[in-house]
Amino acid sequence: MILDDIIRCTRKRVARLPASFPENGTRTHASLIEAIRNRNGRNAVIAEIKCTSPSRGIIRRNVDMAMMAGALAGSGCVALSILTEPYYFGGTGQDIARVKSAVSIPVLRKDFIIDEQQIAESRALGADAVLLIAAVLKERLPVFVDLAQEYGLEPLVEVHNAGEVETALATRAELIGINNRNLSTLTIDRSTTRLLSESIRSSGRAIVSESGMRSADDIREMKPFCDAFLIGSSIMEHVRPEKKLEEFVCA
Repeated sequence: MILDDIIRCTRKRVARLPASFPENGTRTHASLIEAIRNRNGRNAVIAEIKCTSPSRGIIRRNVDMAMMAGALAGSGCVALSILTEPYYFGGTGQDIARVKSAVSIPVLRKDFIIDEQQIAESRALGADAVLLIAAVLKERLPVFVDLAQEYGLEPLVEVHNAGEVETALATRAELIGINNRNLSTLTIDRSTTRLLSESIRSSGRAIVSESGMRSADDIREMKPFCDAFLIGSSIMEHVRPEKKLEEFVCA
């Protein structure tokens, strides 16, 4: 299973982390939840700068992270998602600093967080928010949500089924991401968001629909069930990513 392979590689990365991280003296926090709430009538899109993925292979080569971040921010995304997993997604933690140097909108660190030291690392890298995957953390999820908030990071808790929703709602996370992609099979089914959104919305949490948005029609279909969208491949594979993003923002 691909997720198991990714977690094994992540454990090796965690083993190489230093015992502590220096305080990021230039760090300024931008709120992801506030950016989603203050979208000024447009669709709240978290644009993901994704160059490679296990399901798609190479999506875009030779990306200048700062330049791409500036172009996407200029096209109206409320935040940027930066993949820092190196082996399967071709990312690096330093990409966050490159993006933060170019934009003032919130930056989400998207990785496979399995160890508390990665939370400290996320803050040191300059992230504003961090992805926490319920399927990965399981019963440890509440501890990681609390720790992220203690470090001044906003946790985006990712779920894929009703059991994970129940676990997520038992935490203090304000943002719940519904991943339409099954991490075990890598298949996508947008009905996942429709099926899980009601119980999350009734709890007062904000919902981010993740994966599977290919067109403006998809956005219009899913808008009643979520507050924001996390979109990567459809934007990054387009010849003009900023124009594809505008299509989603204005749908």
